Amino acid sequence: MLQKLSRMMGLSGGQSVFDPAGLNDALALRVDWTPLKRGGASFRTRRLVKTDLQRCEFKPTAGALLFSLAFAVMGLTVPAIIVFSSFRQETAGLGAVPLFPLLIGAVFVWVGGYMFRAFTAPVVFDLRSGYFWKGRTAPMEVINPADIKCAAKLEEIHALQLVSERCTSKNSSYLSYELNLVLESGERLNIFDHGNLNRAREDAEQLGRFLGRPVWDAVQR
Repeated sequence: MLQKLSRMMGLSGGQSVFDPAGLNDALALRVDWTPLKRGGASFRTRRLVKTDLQRCEFKPTAGALLFSLAFAVMGLTVPAIIVFSSFRQETAGLGAVPLFPLLIGAVFVWVGGYMFRAFTAPVVFDLRSGYFWKGRTAPMEVINPADIKCAAKLEEIHALQLVSERCTSKNSSYLSYELNLVLESGERLNIFDHGNLNRAREDAEQLGRFLGRPVWDAVQR
């Protein structure tokens, strides 16, 4: 079931070819242009929101939240129906409650909860603190900000990188678009990965203006 979920979310695929020489930037020639985060989604999962003049955040879309909640609801509803039906059968002298549907339901609930938590994790660009972070712990809340896996000082951001990936499953194929930060060191940090190109470009351009950084768009037009 988890393998089917992975295929549905696009955890396999290829990426488009892009020549960074046209950017006239030495760092662009050293940066990896393959997707940083394999897989994606066929719908828009995050949207850029400017909360005030000093702060931008990528918030989850309603579609992303409903998608994750649908798994949890399915995991609760189907076993509940089976259990209720089994109890009714027991009153008629039939067998016990089957455990397998309960286990499958628990898996669906766990997957839905995992996706909901991932979609709602903060993605913040804060000019006041001078930091970007992705996750529930801000760099200002820890002694050593370097311990946070996905965080960086805004001054370390060199550019924004937009790349695409062909995601395939058994019955479908679609493109997912990934926006990454490119740091001065050449390291990349992922911001989002979803299937709406127009919105991805709009958010990338708006974020680029907010940070005063160029957008390296490697998606074939």
